[in-house]
Amino acid sequence: MGTVTLIAAAASGLMAGLFFAFSVAVMPGLADLPAEQARAAMRRINVRIQNPVFLLVFLGNVVPCGIEVFQGRIVGGLLYIVGCVVLTMAVNVPMNNRLERTDDAYWPEYLRKWTLWNHVRAIACLASMVILLLGF
Repeated sequence: MGTVTLIAAAASGLMAGLFFAFSVAVMPGLADLPAEQARAAMRRINVRIQNPVFLLVFLGNVVPCGIEVFQGRIVGGLLYIVGCVVLTMAVNVPMNNRLERTDDAYWPEYLRKWTLWNHVRAIACLASMVILLLGF
């Protein structure tokens, strides 16, 4: 197993852990708050998560995963690229943007749908890590 594979697997694992933490702790914790407070907290989280360390792992892992795809480990690489990055950009980010523009009435729908898609991202990242480590 090469260095690129280890980097891709480690970064996929880091993202799986982040998404897992949101699914099992952050979002349930926010669900316990009144909509106004939960929405305000999530909006702040969405701002704070856009930092260099997060972006390095989240977007930077596209490079080693892309290399993995071109080296024949297609499933593991694409699971991260599609299941994490593309899904985030196509589903979660637009929902975050809508959360910024709407009132508290959107919060219950946001919480339900965002969390569901976050579960998918967590599973995709975990699967990417495992499959890359297995050499597929």
